[in-house]
Amino acid sequence: MSIIPDVTGVILAGGQSSRMGSNKALLPFQGGRFIEAIYRQFSDLFPEVLLVTNNPEQYDFLPCCKVADLFPGLGALAGLQAGLQHAATRHIFVAACDMPWLNSTLIRRLAALRHDSDVVIPQGEKGLEPLHALYGKRCLKPMEEALTADRRRIVSFFPQVRVQQLPQEQVAAIDPAFDSFRNVNTPADYYQLRAEYSAYSTEVQGLEYGNARLK
Repeated sequence: MSIIPDVTGVILAGGQSSRMGSNKALLPFQGGRFIEAIYRQFSDLFPEVLLVTNNPEQYDFLPCCKVADLFPGLGALAGLQAGLQHAATRHIFVAACDMPWLNSTLIRRLAALRHDSDVVIPQGEKGLEPLHALYGKRCLKPMEEALTADRRRIVSFFPQVRVQQLPQEQVAAIDPAFDSFRNVNTPADYYQLRAEYSAYSTEVQGLEYGNARLK
């Protein structure tokens, strides 16, 4: 499918990975590193991909621009601000580096709503998902005002911009299990992910083998 115009894919890799015990972005997955799978998917979706990290040397293997927080130590909102500030496009789609089940169809659905909104954000089972959302350049000033005032919650600047929510039922029509919003935070999460992916790969291979025999 075609590239989504005027949207930059932004991957946030600024977390401490304290519950994992090591940098989860670099864990083995799909024959490479965890973050590489997200980068490949973003490269198929967006004309530009940015990685927000304060340790760019750890990601030399990724052929994309790396940018650092302009408000260091202020969490995910600072990462969003940095990605939006450096993006060459008017909008960004942001995801954390530990979200392995991103759904391209859902991302395209969100992107289709960007023209009349500054933020396009889906509702998951636990509420709004600000780390799986689109943000426009009009958000920069409200973001910076929030960070300057030490308001670190991403939603803290929402009252100052145009926000469009994708209701939970519309998300479920594309991603019934809401897997798009799952994070890998602990070793148990990671082992479960690998088991699920192995089972999925086996199922796909079985279908391909069956289809080949039918031909």
